[in-house]
Amino acid sequence: RIGKHRKHPGGRGNAGGQHHHRILMDKYHPGYFGKVGMRTYHKLKNRQFCPIVNLDMLWPMLPEGSLEKAEAVKDENKAAVIDVTKQGFFKVCGRGKLPELPVVVKAKLFTKKAEAKIKEAGGACVLVA
Repeated sequence: RIGKHRKHPGGRGNAGGQHHHRILMDKYHPGYFGKVGMRTYHKLKNRQFCPIVNLDMLWPMLPEGSLEKAEAVKDENKAAVIDVTKQGFFKVCGRGKLPELPVVVKAKLFTKKAEAKIKEAGGACVLVA
């Protein structure tokens, strides 16, 4: 056997990343040192919290059989009311298709596309605080 085990000749752990182990760090871990972007002091995440739901998921989130009930009373000038805030969503986005049934959708925010599709189906968008 050649040599002895001499404890920690290069330093413990990630020691020397900016000094004697620099080539290894630059080669295998680029961008490990330094900063990127801006700091946000006292970040209030609640202000950015805005879960979305798309139009194609509006009817499936209702109880079973509610679509059939809405089709039955379609001619009586009645509309189903879907309050997405009760399901935990704030914003309604416009992906997907809606059945040609009048529906009143309550939400905090609507995209232009979602609003246009809901009104095209004969429904209405109601803003909720």
